Order: sequence, then C-alpha cells, then structure tokens
Amino acid sequence: MYDIITFGSATQDINLKSKAFKVTKDDKDSVTGEGICLALGSKIDVEGIKFTSGGGGTNTAATFAKQGFKTAFCGVVGDDQAGKQVLDELKRLKVDTNLVLKTKEKATNYSVIISSEGEDRTILAYRGASDLLDKNKILWGKIKSKWLYLAPLSGLLCDAFEDIVNFAFENKIKIAVNPGNSQLSLPAENLQRIFKKIDILILNQEEASFLTKISFREESEIFKKIDQMCPGVAIMTKGIEGAVASDGKYIYSAKPHKELKVIDSTGTGDAFASGFLSHYIRHAGDIEKAIQFGIANAEACLSEVGAKNGLLDKNSKFEPVEVSKEECGENNLCIEK
Repeated sequence: MYDIITFGSATQDINLKSKAFKVTKDDKDSVTGEGICLALGSKIDVEGIKFTSGGGGTNTAATFAKQGFKTAFCGVVGDDQAGKQVLDELKRLKVDTNLVLKTKEKATNYSVIISSEGEDRTILAYRGASDLLDKNKILWGKIKSKWLYLAPLSGLLCDAFEDIVNFAFENKIKIAVNPGNSQLSLPAENLQRIFKKIDILILNQEEASFLTKISFREESEIFKKIDQMCPGVAIMTKGIEGAVASDGKYIYSAKPHKELKVIDSTGTGDAFASGFLSHYIRHAGDIEKAIQFGIANAEACLSEVGAKNGLLDKNSKFEPVEVSKEECGENNLCIEK
C-alpha cells in the first residue's frame, strides 16, 4: 500500500542560459507580448547548461518522497537514455517506479528551457512517450494507495482522466487533481461528474478563469462557481501573489515572502501543489498549514535551477507565511458546502 501515487508526465529538461538571449518588447506575434530573440544563422555561446528531470508527475512525486511518504509514479518514458536518467533520478529520490512503462514508439519527453539574464524563461516542449499511457495500459491491480495525485494529463492519458477518478472513488482512495487545459477542455457534463468525486482541486489563475469563464480578477465569483462544481477543497494559485483556497466554509489567502530571489521558476506550480497536499495529509486537513508549506516548497524550488533540486525535505526548516481566513458568508466570498 502506497501513501500516494502520482500520474502525469516525465521529462528530461535541458536548462540553457545566455546573455545573448535578448528579450524583445511589444512583440505582436507573442501571446505574452514579449519574446526571446536569437540571431539567425549564428553560433551563440551559452554560459550555463544543466540537465535535470521534470514533468508534473515526477516533480510532485519528488516532493512526496522527500516528505517521507511512500510514493510511486505512474507514467511512460521512452526506451532511451533520457528515460533511463529520469528513472534513475526517481529511484535515487526513493520514488517507486514499478508502475512506469517503457515504450519504443516515442522518445522520452524533452524540454529545452531557455533563460536570459532576467527571471523569466521560455520552454520548448516535445511531448513524447508520456502521451502514450492509456487506460488499458495502467496496471490497475497495483494501484493500491491512500491518495492519488493527478498532474496535468495529455494525450491518451487525458482520455483516462475520468477512469482514474472513478477508480479512486469506487475504491475509497482520496484524490487531488491539478488539471491542465486538455482536461479542462472536456465537455462540461464530464467535468461536472468528475469534480463531484475529487477531494482537492488545484488550478492556477488562467485555468480557473478558463474553467469558469470568469476573469481571474473576480476571485469571489470564481470560487462561488468552483465551490458549486467541487465539494472538496478548491485552490487557486496566483504566481507572485500567492494562493487562495476554499473549503466551502472559509476562504484562506497567503502571499509569499517579499524579498524572494528567483533563480528558476520551472516546476514552481508542482512544488506548491505537492507541498500543499503533503501537509494537508500530515496535519489532518489543516488548510492553513498546507498553504504555508506549499508556498515554502515553491519558494525553495525557485532558489535553484531545475524543478526538483530545491524541494524541501521532511526536516527542512522554513519561515511560514501569514495566512488570512474569512468565513464564506462574510462579504459573500464563496458558496457554503
């Protein structure tokens, strides 16, 4: 019996940093309005290169294992050197890999993470082997756990989203879900069935807005709608503005520490989500403690290159942030459950 099994992607990350990567402003062809410019046809010196592993499924598994939980990862890697390196790192972190499949159909997922002198980065993502895990390949007989954690799912694994949730519900396994856009794009009636069966729903601002069709600036309206959809705990992360959570009785809010040095933001969302769930489990559903550790783990992740290198372990010391708590009925903040 595991404490927690994670589902999601497994990725080999290559982190590149160079002063030659120029940030362009007012880029009309970019969704963010900014871009990274490279001289066409030239050879560009790179000051820093680092190979790490990533992917939502393995990043979150790393936190759970470092927190002392018996953890397994369920996913697919390619039958290649990158896949071997990902599995070797998981084993070093004491994450069980018996639920991982290897495939020759596609290579292991790859991400090239390009950073300039600032804090932001651009990720070039190859979505390979991780997309090939379908419901018929999942080793259902070995899915014996107290909790399941679903990172963003894509490809065939996205098609198994409802099957995994139903399996957890029918077998009295608690489940936390951090859905990606592929999952949130499922028909509304499917999502309504799924969300009624989950214990914790974690979204960032863009995902929450996409799901509810409400501007992320209207937090109370978003939580009213999400609380109607999901009977469990709902969380919305807000980047440098922290996070907000609702259990249908109270709204909890917290911001990260002000003087925060950012080295690499890759995997920060995974660090918060897995940190939150770790202490939610450890402290019997205490949302204040869960938010505090989620933010601490995310801040630690920001302090080093790579999605796993800065993650806190069970004995790590951290300074908890202040968490505000308001009743749902006050100021009409959310829907009571």
